[in-house]
Formats: sequence, C-alpha cells, structure tokens
Amino acid sequence: MNVTNDMSIFTLVSGASLPVQVVMLILLLTSLASWWYIFIKVFSLKAAAENVDQFEAQFWSGGDLNELYERIGSGRKVPQGMASIFQAGLKEFIRHKQQKDAQKDAEISDVMEATRRAMRAAYNRELDYLDSHLPFLASVGSVSPYIGLFGTVWGIMNSFRGLSNVAQATLSQVAPGIAEALVATAIGLFAAIPAVIAYNRFAANVDRLLVRYESFMEEFTNILQRRA
Repeated sequence: MNVTNDMSIFTLVSGASLPVQVVMLILLLTSLASWWYIFIKVFSLKAAAENVDQFEAQFWSGGDLNELYERIGSGRKVPQGMASIFQAGLKEFIRHKQQKDAQKDAEISDVMEATRRAMRAAYNRELDYLDSHLPFLASVGSVSPYIGLFGTVWGIMNSFRGLSNVAQATLSQVAPGIAEALVATAIGLFAAIPAVIAYNRFAANVDRLLVRYESFMEEFTNILQRRA
C-alpha cells in the first residue's frame, strides 16, 4: 500500500476511529455556527454604529427635543441604541415632571434620579443586545483547541494500541494513525482562531459603542437637569 496516497485529508478523516470522527464533527459544526454568528455580528454592529451616528446628528442639530421624541416614537421600527436611551429618559422625565408640577413637595433630584434609572434600564437592554453571541464565540475560541486535543490524544492512544500486536513497528504503520489524530487538533485550531479574532474585534467595537452611550447619558442628563 502506498502511504503517500493514503495521506489525503479525506482519507485521514474517514479512516479515523469513531470517537475521533465524532470530535471532528463537533468541531466542524461548532466552526460553522461560529462563522454564522460572526456574519450576524458584523452587520448588527455596523448597523448599531450607523444608528448612533444618525441619532447624534439629529440630536445635536439644535432641534426641539420634543419633536425628536415624537418622530422617534411615531416610526415603524422600535428605537434601538442611543435613540432607545433617549426615548426612555425623556419619557420618564416628562412623566415625573408632570407629577412634580402636581405635587409641589416633589424634588428635582427625584425627577432626575428616575430619569437616570430609566436610561440605565434602556442602556442595559442595549448592552444585552450588543453582547449577544459574544459568549459563544469566546467559548469556541477557548474550548475548541482542547476538544481537538482530546481527539488527538484518543487517536494516538488507539494507534499505539494497534501497534502492540505488531512485532516490529515501522514509520508506514505509525504515520497514518498519528496523522489521523493530528487532524482533530488542526480542525480545533481552525474553529478557534477565527472565533478568537472575531471576539476581540467585536468586543472592542461594543466597548466603543458603550462609551458613546454613557457619554450621551451624562450629557442628556445635564440638559434635562437644566430644563427641570
């Protein structure tokens, strides 16, 4: 038998033991799922950044905030990102401001505290949305090499068990089994490396968006406090 002809990837995978093949299948499905989530996050984070740019342009254009609030609320789409924080904060501010006018003993600090809580709740919802799928990518990046290593160790152990019945082991007998086992590690790295790169990139983008959200919340709070 020509060993060289039997060293193709397809032959190595098909010739591996069942546990190693199961490991390879798990890693392959994990890699496909991570790529699916990577594409989802690319478009969702890009859309979130564009929404922030558009809203900031409208907010700082000098127009009336009540008109901006009505325009956001009358849209067909549910407000997201900074627009959601703005809507939640101004809605709570107007509601408590009306109560303050009806109850003279109400303090401005109470109004502002309720407004901050409303914006913080909206901020946390946006944080959950931006962080979606990132834990999965982090898990793939950290666990996949170990899953592949498990398949490699199992394959090498199986290969050496087969050699125990051979009087004289040669390279042609050892190489295919070890190569089959190492394919599992290679697939594990193939799944892990893109997931790690994507996670780091997306986490940095999310952090930048969250900083912009927090800065807007502080600036908007100051504006509402002057209006109160």
